Amino acid sequence: MLQLGESPRTGGWDEEHIARLAELDGPLPPILVERQTMRVIDGAHRLLAAVSKGQLAVEVEFFDGNSADAFLKAVEANVAHGLPLSLADRRAAAERIVTSHPHLSDRAIARTAGLGAKAVAAIRRRVAETADGPQVQARVGRDGKVRPLNSLEGRRRAAELLAERPEASLREVARLAGISPATVSDVRRRLAAGEASATEQAGDGAMGVVIPAQRTQATMAQHMRLMRSDPATVLEKLLRDPSLRHKEEGRQLLRLLQQNAMGANEWSELTEVVPTHCGALVVDLARQCAETWLEFAQQLDQRVRAVGQAATG
Repeated sequence: MLQLGESPRTGGWDEEHIARLAELDGPLPPILVERQTMRVIDGAHRLLAAVSKGQLAVEVEFFDGNSADAFLKAVEANVAHGLPLSLADRRAAAERIVTSHPHLSDRAIARTAGLGAKAVAAIRRRVAETADGPQVQARVGRDGKVRPLNSLEGRRRAAELLAERPEASLREVARLAGISPATVSDVRRRLAAGEASATEQAGDGAMGVVIPAQRTQATMAQHMRLMRSDPATVLEKLLRDPSLRHKEEGRQLLRLLQQNAMGANEWSELTEVVPTHCGALVVDLARQCAETWLEFAQQLDQRVRAVGQAATG
């Protein structure tokens, strides 16, 4: 009953991989099948291996959706496990997904296709040069949230919120302003540096976002003064502090700070050692670690402020 569906593999099936699967004694994972058409979305090699062994039935998992969503699922499944897709296959798949799912963000498509977000952005620009019709005004990120392509108003709102509620967390400000926590962090960093405007790269040009600097500069500059300090200098000072070195928890914190206080060049070098097939996993984990550090900084800042107010009150 099963039909071989459209595959993201432009080179066709791999006979050696089919032969290897056919030699396995145990059951193979279920094949993903589009329910309405009975076409195989993921698992063609497993199906062909079963046929070569004379099997009359295989376990399947049904997928309900249109053909465009089925292809998206096929690419996602092939990148996540099994025989890896070639770079050419992943680029071709990304180009098709950009066309069929223009509302998905570059990072969401990059994760699905096993590419970098910059590579997807370049593909999107190339597709847009020849595409006709209305352009989407918002995109859906990997977290499922819808974000506008133009974050101009969101940045303005974030600047106002940061001035009014400097103790608010990045996530809270991001939720109220309708932008990402990373964008809020960028706005806060620029305000702390005393900049009168926060500039966001958008496409080929730069978009100036005017911030009420007079109202926010004094508060934010004092609130974020340590962000301009050299990490190595700050870390050296902390390592000499006996109140940290003489406690197990303090030593643990110092070890974590040492591991993270690398320069930009060192971090850039680390990106080169991450294999492409692990890229999405490392990106997710790095973002989670970044959010954890930001939450830790926010909690610590609130405690320091509370202690300072109690001492002067």
